[in-house]
Amino acid sequence: MQHASDNWHTGILTIVLSLIIIVRIMMAQRGMVPTIRRIAGLNAIDEAVGRATEMGRPVVMIPGVAPLGVETLQALSIFGYIARSVAKFGNRTIYPTADPMLTGIADETIRDAYAEMGRPELVEPDDIHYLTSSQFAYASGVAGILTRERAAAAFLFGLFYAESLIFAEVGQQVGAVQVAGTPSTTQIPFFIAACDYVIIGDEFYAASAYLSRNATLLGSIAGQDYGKLILLIIVFIGIICASLTAGLGAHAPVFAAKFLKFF
Repeated sequence: MQHASDNWHTGILTIVLSLIIIVRIMMAQRGMVPTIRRIAGLNAIDEAVGRATEMGRPVVMIPGVAPLGVETLQALSIFGYIARSVAKFGNRTIYPTADPMLTGIADETIRDAYAEMGRPELVEPDDIHYLTSSQFAYASGVAGILTRERAAAAFLFGLFYAESLIFAEVGQQVGAVQVAGTPSTTQIPFFIAACDYVIIGDEFYAASAYLSRNATLLGSIAGQDYGKLILLIIVFIGIICASLTAGLGAHAPVFAAKFLKFF
């Protein structure tokens, strides 16, 4: 059985990577904001909003059934951007939730977005409301909204579980343009099959940072990218050292043997 002291190098690596992220966040907060490329799926947001406006049908935002958390707040940041785009074109936004705590925050976010665009009167009292915390009851309620309102665009951002395919299938049946984004890797195949555009995995967090232009989020994304680069370099060196050790056996270079023993 290994002792915790045997993995001291892992602790050092974790500290180094954490420091890189913290330093990059501090740099961004002081004005050195990194540039993040625009994710292709984000271009579909304006296209879907424009189509909904032309058709005179509302936009539905679906945050999933997860309780208020990091992913939900990231999704709310994206929804805020979408709401501003919808308000600019004078259309309606419908936002059903599965968490009572999220409902109040979502209501304030959407109303602020419409007020910012000078269209606060377009927000109807029943457009942002709590349905239920029950997974499939919520899925049924959202399916009913998509069908009754004949939504022209549906945006699915947040954590999703088995209900994801219900949302996507119903949205496809009513002819809505669907843009989805989630860190839930098990649900991504369902979104790819039924949605028009999908923001995959880590792109979900990058999308939130890109749209919000929040310095802390942008700095965190940049720091994580540097950390991934360092890990890739370590893995690459490890592969070379392992290959040399296997090929040369007892005559393997001392550096290769020490590197592999270290990790």
